[in-house]
Amino acid sequence: MSALTGPQTESQPRPLVRVVGLLWVVVIAIIVAFAYFASSLCITFLLSGFLAILLDPIPTWLERFRVPRLISTGLLIGTGVVLIGMLIHVSYGKTSQMVEDLPDYADRIRDAFEPLSQRIEKVQKTAGQITATSPAPKKSPAVVRLSDQPAWPSYLIRGVGSVWGAIIVGGIVPFLMFFMLVRKSHVYLWMEHTFGETMDVPQFTERLTKMVRGFVLGNVIIGAVMAAATVGILYALKVQGAVPLGIASGFLNLVPFMGAVLAAAFPLLAAILQYDSAAQFLIIIATVISLHVLSANLLVPKFIGSRVNIGPVAATMGMLFWGWLWGVMGILLAVPLTALIKLISDCHPSLIHISNLLAEKPRTVPVWAQAGSERVVRAVPFLGKRLRMEGKD
Repeated sequence: MSALTGPQTESQPRPLVRVVGLLWVVVIAIIVAFAYFASSLCITFLLSGFLAILLDPIPTWLERFRVPRLISTGLLIGTGVVLIGMLIHVSYGKTSQMVEDLPDYADRIRDAFEPLSQRIEKVQKTAGQITATSPAPKKSPAVVRLSDQPAWPSYLIRGVGSVWGAIIVGGIVPFLMFFMLVRKSHVYLWMEHTFGETMDVPQFTERLTKMVRGFVLGNVIIGAVMAAATVGILYALKVQGAVPLGIASGFLNLVPFMGAVLAAAFPLLAAILQYDSAAQFLIIIATVISLHVLSANLLVPKFIGSRVNIGPVAATMGMLFWGWLWGVMGILLAVPLTALIKLISDCHPSLIHISNLLAEKPRTVPVWAQAGSERVVRAVPFLGKRLRMEGKD
């Protein structure tokens, strides 16, 4: 009887495993659907959380001088809102001036492409003379398009819904940041009581803080280096407005995929009104592309890759996924969001396989983590110190 019941007891968990797997697929599908349809809500919460983590050292440092956290946080958020408002005002004036200069840009571009358009017209006339003797083709019935494809601006703001949606998100983020910074201890206690039995909350918060600050600091350093190099080249070429154009080009070069195109667009538009030869344009394009290749292959892996600790394949797939989900905002947040998923997997022992899938250097799976998920959950409180040591390694 024992021989007969042995295989039956081993085969009993298989249907349960399939049901659990199916439930996980359903849960993931629901989460993705919620993130897609409630994109403005998710983006608002994530931006507020990342900015709160980034600015938390300031009120924490002021607490040492017995400045209440409520007052220091209010002053910090108020100062930030005023500075961003001034920046928007200045950029709006620059944008208005650029819009007024668009006819001049159009005339210069038309003059530059006029020889090419004349050659195309000659080719068309020659082709028309050759086909004039041939019988006229039958007219095809008119095709009526019921719907057009969405324009590219809709992709830019897809994550926030509309222009008014972006304004609403920008207005809510400072208030949400304020409450997150003021109630920092309450948020930590809530995470301890809610997730303390299934994951190492202290390790998660510590590594999340280092990841966010390291990611932002690394991007600022790389952007400053590329901005300084671009300003130097534009200043040597005597391009008008070399400093603001170089700064904008240097930081736009950090944008994944389209960074080189965006970084070259602004200085090229300014150079169109000043130069007629192609030498200056080629120097600007070569500078932007060289900086983009240098940052992508040397600076980003050194200053950012070691802090987020995700592989290049995972980063690329993350950009594709978050870009599809939230448009340009998803592309900008793709690396920290993918790193956040890896951090969650690092701090939950049963998700170590997902962590190794996203990591640049996979870790060996310990024997105690290969037991059932229930045993791992029970062992988390006793293995917290060991998890922290492994995370630091």
